[in-house]
Amino acid sequence: MRFAMTYPILSHPCDPGLASGAGVGAVAAGAEAAGFHALGFTDHPAPTQRWLDAGGHDALDPFVAMGFAAARTTTLRLIPNIVVLPYRNPFLVAKAGATLDRLSDGRFTLAIGTGYMKREFAALGVDFDERKELVDEGLEVIRAIWTGDDVSYDGKHFSARGITAHPRPISAPHPPIWIGGNTGGARARVVKHGDGWCPFAAPPVLAQTAGTTSMDSVEALRHGVEDLRRRCDAAGRDWSTLDISFTNFAGGSPGEPGFDADAYLDGLEKLAALGVTWVQVPLPGAGVEPLLEELDRFRAAVIDVYK
Repeated sequence: MRFAMTYPILSHPCDPGLASGAGVGAVAAGAEAAGFHALGFTDHPAPTQRWLDAGGHDALDPFVAMGFAAARTTTLRLIPNIVVLPYRNPFLVAKAGATLDRLSDGRFTLAIGTGYMKREFAALGVDFDERKELVDEGLEVIRAIWTGDDVSYDGKHFSARGITAHPRPISAPHPPIWIGGNTGGARARVVKHGDGWCPFAAPPVLAQTAGTTSMDSVEALRHGVEDLRRRCDAAGRDWSTLDISFTNFAGGSPGEPGFDADAYLDGLEKLAALGVTWVQVPLPGAGVEPLLEELDRFRAAVIDVYK
């Protein structure tokens, strides 16, 4: 089991220290020192004021922020949580990802999702109803341009002739691609395009808002994993080569009152038995110094013990 965290900008307005280059660098270095294996950033380029007022949060550009984090670390992987692929032209995503992979010495994983915020799609000029088609075509483009020269592509949304985009990523054959989402459609994309599945913890109300399947228990995750394995078997893929990332429900959230490290460790074992290879650890975002202190506490209570 490897430990990942999403950079905890959790509010609007966010803590100014967390929204600084010095803050990103300090947290990235602190996460690596604490034994975390990955750090990621969320993707909200154009949220609405209404969403922010209802409990949404500010966000940094994930690729720029991951570049800052890469420069302050040597082993920490950069795994966004997540890039909303339909927001961007896939040739630009491929270039940004290849650049980050090279500059980080092969530490980039592209984790993508379809997105769900209609007004954000509208602000970016992207057709919300075509987001799944955009994801499927985008994944085909990205893989092709990362692995080939003189690439041509004919799709509904993207067409190109004779494209060669160097320098390529240094990860071979390309940076891992994880697919986010809780639905059967997301798992089908994993089998066809992906190297990992990253569903997210979603109680029924959140799932309804996000237009996805509820996943609020280990049992719900189990059903998803079993479905993923069946799909891999049907497609002739070895499911054991896929990464699976999820949240540990046991023991509460680190940094919150009543956090039970022993129960959390037991929960990690249960997730590992299901095939989960990465655990997403939610951490409080009150400021840089409190976050660094919490990283150290989590290291002592969980990571060092789990080793």
